[in-house]
Amino acid sequence: MTHSTPPTTLVWFRRDLRVFDHRALQYAVQQKRPIVAVFIFDREILDPLPNEDRRLTFIHETVAELKASLAEKSVPLYVLEGLPKNIIPELAEKIEAVEVVSSEDYEPSAIMRDAEVAHCLEALGIAFTQVKDQVIFAKNEVMTQKETPFHVFTPYYRRWMAKLHAGAIDCQQDNWAQLADNQKALPAALQSPPEMPTLEALGFTPQTLLLSGGETSAQVLLTDFLTRIDRYHLARDFPSKKGVSYLSVHLRFGTLSIRHLVTLALEADSEGAQIWLKELVWREFYQQFLTHYPNVVRESFKEEYRDLKWENNEAWFERWKMGQTGYPLIDAAMRQLLHSGYMHNRLRMIVASFLVKDLLIDWRWGEAWFAKMLLDFDLAANNGGWQWAASTGCDAQPYFRIFNPITQSEKFDPSGDFIRRYVPEIAHLDNKSIHAPWLSKTHKKPLNYPDPIVDHKAQRLKVLELFKV
Repeated sequence: MTHSTPPTTLVWFRRDLRVFDHRALQYAVQQKRPIVAVFIFDREILDPLPNEDRRLTFIHETVAELKASLAEKSVPLYVLEGLPKNIIPELAEKIEAVEVVSSEDYEPSAIMRDAEVAHCLEALGIAFTQVKDQVIFAKNEVMTQKETPFHVFTPYYRRWMAKLHAGAIDCQQDNWAQLADNQKALPAALQSPPEMPTLEALGFTPQTLLLSGGETSAQVLLTDFLTRIDRYHLARDFPSKKGVSYLSVHLRFGTLSIRHLVTLALEADSEGAQIWLKELVWREFYQQFLTHYPNVVRESFKEEYRDLKWENNEAWFERWKMGQTGYPLIDAAMRQLLHSGYMHNRLRMIVASFLVKDLLIDWRWGEAWFAKMLLDFDLAANNGGWQWAASTGCDAQPYFRIFNPITQSEKFDPSGDFIRRYVPEIAHLDNKSIHAPWLSKTHKKPLNYPDPIVDHKAQRLKVLELFKV
């Protein structure tokens, strides 16, 4: 390759949409070449999605802010649509890049995509470098003594923490001075990328979001959570309280640095912070597990449960999706998901258990619905959570542990405040009756609210038989 202009580095942004503590960007800075950035709206991902998918609004907002943030540092961001295997090599050649840099991505489809891109770049003589960014420890960094993947969380967590305390967080400083020096050599022709496509041009309708996109919004949420982190362990299980961090979507799209979050948790050093840190480790546990066992995307991890005879009643599934099961907490949770694209973590476990162990519906049906609806959808966490609830995955709850939807409601929404917010048909009921309206002796059953879809006690016996394989 001959260079009529200085050789450049192309930084490919994916699920790492920020500038702070961005390891791939800082690696590129260290190469002391001018940098051009790119984000691709991948048509293979976009084309199957409905045009009202909330995630596209979130991503579009986030990329727009990222484009502005990079522009302040004289880094142009090309926002393009198409297929990465075509766009990355073409753009790399156009800007005379000698190296393409991205963050590692561990999902099976992403690994295949990156392999295709690497193959195309290799044919052009362009290096492709991937940098660990979205996790503290990747695939093979936390293993058993026999160098095999952990299947149980607790020993994984102990090994993870031991490795962390051995000094594994590499707290580098962002070198903006070096970046500014690099960008002085950026050719004028590359300094003005094309206009970013609108959501409508991409085929999507803008949506109203409960949580806004962008690195700035992520920092606002984080600052607020840090005032509450010490009480996290006391409030996290109650959906009517402001107890959780609400940061999952920002972790999913990389508007926050996992290293920064872990550092803040360690600095807080309270019981609440320790419990929250454990939740961040769960995220990495499921991530490394998916990388080692990609087959769990299609089937149960436990072989003995791969041929369970689910009833798969489609009418029941539809009522579950729409929040019309007659079990108030289940319905409130499912309506929260419909209305906002968000669901409290405790509720995710309860509604998953209900679908699988009360309605006897294949966990993959529920997993697919969450994948479609959740703003913070993450393949590893979603799959791990559903297989945990269904007792089919690694370190899953035993099959005979079956959540009672009434007692779960009484325990985690005792005053019924969350239920009243999303199930107004029964908002007039007292704090006891609201958990099981059909059992109330003091109120008539609301005419516009359904009877229970199934009898929990009867279904419990059926699912116990189902799992006796």
